[in-house]
Amino acid sequence: MTSPTRVLVLNSGSSSVKYQLLDMRDSSRLAVGLVERIGEQTSRLKHTCLTSGDTREHTGPIADHEAALKAVAEELTRDGLGLDSPELAAIGHRVVHGGLFFTEPTVIDDEVLTEIERLIPVAPLHNPANLTGIRTAQALRPDLPQVAVFDTAFHTTMPESAARYAIEPKIADRHRIRRYGFHGTSHAYVSRATARLLGKDPSEVNVIVLHLGNGASASAVEKGRCVDTSMGLTPLEGLVMGTRSGDLDPAVIFHLARVGGMSMDEIDTLLNKRSGLFGLCGDNDMREIRRRIDEGDEEAALAFDIYIHRLKKYIGAYYAVLGTVDAVAFTAGVGENAAPVREAAIAGLDGLGLAVDPERNGVRGDEPRLISPESARVAVAVVPTDEELEIATQTYALVGMNN
Repeated sequence: MTSPTRVLVLNSGSSSVKYQLLDMRDSSRLAVGLVERIGEQTSRLKHTCLTSGDTREHTGPIADHEAALKAVAEELTRDGLGLDSPELAAIGHRVVHGGLFFTEPTVIDDEVLTEIERLIPVAPLHNPANLTGIRTAQALRPDLPQVAVFDTAFHTTMPESAARYAIEPKIADRHRIRRYGFHGTSHAYVSRATARLLGKDPSEVNVIVLHLGNGASASAVEKGRCVDTSMGLTPLEGLVMGTRSGDLDPAVIFHLARVGGMSMDEIDTLLNKRSGLFGLCGDNDMREIRRRIDEGDEEAALAFDIYIHRLKKYIGAYYAVLGTVDAVAFTAGVGENAAPVREAAIAGLDGLGLAVDPERNGVRGDEPRLISPESARVAVAVVPTDEELEIATQTYALVGMNN
C-alpha cells in the first residue's frame, strides 16, 4: 500500500475557515474553499474542486466552527476527497502565536494545546479561533496527525538584541513581552523562493522581504534565518498598514488616556482598526487610494506618502542590519499587485544598488519575477506568497516519513 500524500490545510479565524487540500507528490491543489460569517444567519461556504473545476456556494446559518468543518467535510466527500480518505496524511493548522515555546512545526497533543491556550493573552483575537479549529478537526479525525504551523516560528531565530525591548528584563519575562513577529510562514516561503529565483541556495543569500497586504510586515533574512522583523509583541508594530498605525511613540497612548479621556479599549480600537491608511484618508484599499491620487485627492496622496516613507525607512534599516543585501522581495496583495508602491518604495535608493525597471515593474503575473534592471547590484523581485503550500510542506515533512 502506498503512503498517504494529501494534506488538508486549515486556517481558522474568529468567524471564518479557509482551507485547501493538496497532494504533496507534486504540491498540486485538489480543492480550495472558504466558510465565512460563521455564527450568523448569512453564513456562506464557497468550495471549488480543482480536479473537476466545479464550484459550489451555499448560504444560510452555520452555527459554529464544528458545523463549518462538518460542512467542509461534506463538500470534500462529494468530490471523492473526504476526510475519511486513506490518502489523507495529516491536517495542518495555521496558528498565529507560538511564543518562544514553538520554533518549528509541531504535532499537536494535549501539551501543545495547553501551551497555545496559555498564549491567548498575547494573541486574544487569533489563538482562540485557531484552537477551535484544531479541536473540531481532532473530533472529526481523532486518528489523524494534526500539525500546528506557527506564524511566529520563523522569527524565533532573531538574536536577543533584536527581539528584546529596552525595558526591565524581569518585568518583560514575567509578562512574555518581547518582539515575536508575525507573517512568518509567508516570510519563510518568500525568502526561499527568492533564493531559487536567483539560482542560489537560501543559505547563500540575504533578503529583505516586504509582506504588504492589509496587514504589513518586513523582515531581514540572513542566509535563510530571520534576524529582524517589523512586527513585535503584536501585529501592531512596524509598517503603516490598512487599519493599523504601525510604529508609534508609546506616550501617545498615555496622552490619549490622560488628555483625550479615552479608555484602553477605545485606544486599542483606534490603533488597530481606525488607523493606518484608513485612519489617514478613509480608505484601506490601495487601488482606491491610487484612484483618488490620480484624481488629485491630497488626503489620499499624503496617506500614500506616509505609507511609503515608513516602508523606505525599514528597507534602509534592514539593509544596515544585514550589511549586504542580495534581493528585496515584494509579496502579498499590495506587494504583488501595486506597481506604484514598489516603484515609490525603491525610488532614490540607487546608492544602495536598488532600482526598478519601469517596464518590468508594470508587468503582472503569478510567477516570481525580477523587476530590477539587468545591471542592478541588488535584485528587486515580486514573489507571490503561498502560505498554504508552506504549511502543507512543513506538515508533510513532519509526518510524511512516518506514514
